[in-house]
Amino acid sequence: MKRLLLLCLAFLHLPAHAAPAGALLLWPGAPPGGAAPGPQRDSAKGSITQVAQPYLLVHRPAQPNGMAMLLVSGGGYAHIEAGKESGPAAAWLQAQGITAFELVYRLPQEGGGVAAPFQDGQRAMRVIRARAAEWRIDPARIGMLGFSAGAHLAGMTAVEPDAARYAPVDAADRVSARPDFAVLLYPVLTMQAPFDTTHAKKELLGAHPAQAARDALSVELQVDARTPPVFLAQALDDPISPPENSTLMAAALRRAGVPVELHQFQQGGHGWGLGRKGSEPAAWPALLLAWLRTNGWLAAEAGR
Repeated sequence: MKRLLLLCLAFLHLPAHAAPAGALLLWPGAPPGGAAPGPQRDSAKGSITQVAQPYLLVHRPAQPNGMAMLLVSGGGYAHIEAGKESGPAAAWLQAQGITAFELVYRLPQEGGGVAAPFQDGQRAMRVIRARAAEWRIDPARIGMLGFSAGAHLAGMTAVEPDAARYAPVDAADRVSARPDFAVLLYPVLTMQAPFDTTHAKKELLGAHPAQAARDALSVELQVDARTPPVFLAQALDDPISPPENSTLMAAALRRAGVPVELHQFQQGGHGWGLGRKGSEPAAWPALLLAWLRTNGWLAAEAGR
């Protein structure tokens, strides 16, 4: 029976175990530029590699409030830390009435090239907005939340939503890929020295990239007046992503006249996800909800 299933999948040109049951494939056929040969690999802790078919995991609340968030886990563009980042965040957002979408994207060194994750991020935003009515989502209240290298992917989508990253494949590609706001947590954003010490930079650009390549993938250099509002949070003792990633981005947003809220924690390190109970970074979910309410994306709580 297993041999028959594999033969059928080969006939259909779909990789075995391309996506879990219930996942929403991003592309109607093969993704542009190629992908990992598969099968997808999932560790016991929820780290994902070898993504053959990028997809969304949809977390629908019992009573949707109309807001949605596209979640992008980090992992240095070498793996996807869904078990520590997008998974717990999706459950928390769902409990707030927010429809959450976990993005499982292609990694640049696994067949799709450097453009692959950015193609997937752009396409994911378009698919969500194009099908907003189906999920009872307001198409003007769709945000993007990224962790670490996932914040780089989210940031690039936010600052260059109209970049021609792939040829249109269906009607979804006629809608905007611009998130209405972006949430960037312990982010990797700049590729400029001396803050270019991250694994994400190495995976994307290698050891000795040309200055033009650094500039093209430095999120803060692409900011303009059309960039959506941004919520930033990072610990000052982050050993992986220099805190200047957040401060450079905040300064660029302010120069462009784009609303930004920056939270810097004295301690917390890197990779905290929702935040360990009692730690400084554990404050970010409540801070984010307050920011969302202040800006009108999330309804104020009753009695306030």
